[in-house]
Amino acid sequence: MKRLRDRYEALLLDLDGTLYRGHAVIEGAPEALAGVEQRLMYVTNNASRSPETVAAHLVELGFPATVDTVVTSAQAAARLLAERLETGATVLVVGTDDLAAEVTAVGLRPVRRFDGDVPAAVVQGHSPQTCWADLAEAAYALRKDALWVAANTDKTLPNERGLAPGNGSMVAALRTASEREPIVAGKPYAPLLEDALVRAGTRSALVVGDRLDTDIEGANTVGLESLLVLTGVSTLDELKGASAESIPTYVADSLDALNHPPVPAEPGNDVADLADRLRRNQGRAVRVRASASEIR
Repeated sequence: MKRLRDRYEALLLDLDGTLYRGHAVIEGAPEALAGVEQRLMYVTNNASRSPETVAAHLVELGFPATVDTVVTSAQAAARLLAERLETGATVLVVGTDDLAAEVTAVGLRPVRRFDGDVPAAVVQGHSPQTCWADLAEAAYALRKDALWVAANTDKTLPNERGLAPGNGSMVAALRTASEREPIVAGKPYAPLLEDALVRAGTRSALVVGDRLDTDIEGANTVGLESLLVLTGVSTLDELKGASAESIPTYVADSLDALNHPPVPAEPGNDVADLADRLRRNQGRAVRVRASASEIR
């Protein structure tokens, strides 16, 4: 039987909760990807760091990565802005300097504050330094009809201590203040994953991640198969209440399931059966049904 990864030409890998938590590598993850022949694309909703920084961090943790294999929501957000704005337009940045650098790279002018002329757009990405004044400045611009692009809407961000507020929590505050809805670049929306597919040069790809609401739903949005690894945010219990859009193709306890043949789906699966099948088939991914109603 084929190993799970051998069914695909590329693996689109989430980072936080899938490969590492904060600065701590997930046990066995680097070994699981060592020697993999498939194209590895590291696809992150986190817009706070540059591709160079992300690639260096991955290499430090033992993963085979280069700048060209890292695809960030900051890059996707900048592309969305460039497609909608004239060259040289001003963009109010709520986020890190690395997010601002992506705005500059596509020919737009990042600003942090404005007095008079309203920025053409607001772009919002995660930064632990975001404060009330930053959100207020963005709210002023949005109330004056600036375009709004959010890098992602992840409610939480996993780290070595647990779950911290993610960019989605800050987006929620700005949504309340502005009574507006952003265009979202990151998963579960299509732009980020479509950028990764273009970079990979194939649509024969498996999305691998730890979150039903971003990684898995995003895979379903762009018509790709997916693997949920139980090393981060989402749990088997969450599958019971998940919508059809958030049901993965496969579930596994760890990333090493990529290197083993998957376990075929069985009629009448429910969450309890799925947990038992994972126990009975340690190290392998278990195929689940296509809709939530079929695994309850």
